[in-house]
Amino acid sequence: MTTRPSVRPYRPEDRDALYDICVRTAHEGGDSRHLYPDPELMPSIFAAPYAWLEPDLAFVVDDGERAVGYILGTADTQTFVKRYRAEWLPTLTERYPAPEGPPSTPSDVMIDLMYRPERMLVPELAPYPAHLHIDLLPSHQRAGHGRALMKAFLGALHRKGVSTVHLGMVTANTPARAFYDRLGFFEIPVPDPGPITYLGRATV
Repeated sequence: MTTRPSVRPYRPEDRDALYDICVRTAHEGGDSRHLYPDPELMPSIFAAPYAWLEPDLAFVVDDGERAVGYILGTADTQTFVKRYRAEWLPTLTERYPAPEGPPSTPSDVMIDLMYRPERMLVPELAPYPAHLHIDLLPSHQRAGHGRALMKAFLGALHRKGVSTVHLGMVTANTPARAFYDRLGFFEIPVPDPGPITYLGRATV
């Protein structure tokens, strides 16, 4: 009998799957391995710190064998940035030394971001204190799992008394934008956002 994928809370044993999902969706929603040779790099910035610092806001889609998608984030971006710098970044410095000059490769660009968590503190996003990251393997997209993950995450935020949330997405990832639009997210104007579009919505 085939097990239908279902959403459940993240568990520490999901770590390898979490990293795999992140790597295989980190380039505009697609595989990033051709850009970032180190498979730990992207997850160390965009997935693992959330699961480590705020595991009660981490959920996965489980297909009966492994996690095939996740949603994770923080209830308060300002607090997360402080904890990331104080508690998470020190665990990375040996593997990823601080940049000494301008970035010259895609990996250098990401390591530069790793050392600048304050980049998340955008004034226009302050009314939306929570933020999230959501990713699903291509094999499990367009099947309702993203909506189920979002429901679990928004519900957890609401129970914490958090009323609004934001996310940043690569503007070129048009399928993701269509997904967020269907879920009621709207664009938050931010001056000079670069390649990123910021979206927000209420948690209910």
